Amino acid sequence: MKFKRQSNAAVDVNLTPLIDVVFLLLIFFMVTTTFTDKTELAIDLPDAKGQLQMQSQGAVEVVVTQRGEYSVNGKKLLNTQFSTLKSAIEKISEGDFNKPFIITADAQSPHQAVVSVMDAAGQLGFTNLSITSIQPNE
Repeated sequence: MKFKRQSNAAVDVNLTPLIDVVFLLLIFFMVTTTFTDKTELAIDLPDAKGQLQMQSQGAVEVVVTQRGEYSVNGKKLLNTQFSTLKSAIEKISEGDFNKPFIITADAQSPHQAVVSVMDAAGQLGFTNLSITSIQPNE
């Protein structure tokens, strides 16, 4: 008796269902992902919590307004140019750069204006620099 041998067929792994599942997962993640295109930055300015200090006599105080205008020891400057600010500070200080230097700025003041005051004080040689703030009403 002669039996016919059955031929062994090659075993193949069908990847089609696996590719379909991965493709469906990819579509699911693409659809459910949310993209935000916010480009604004919210900044809360710090409040003062320290004790009130009395202003010493002979100090140089520069006030920066909301519009970026300068006032040196209560005298408003004609313009907002750096050279004008620097010469006014030098005139008020009378060459004594060891005096206390106080910067008072509004919360809405341009940052560049405050940095310009610091730069002018640094170029003139002031080392005793203070930044004041107003305690908010609670």
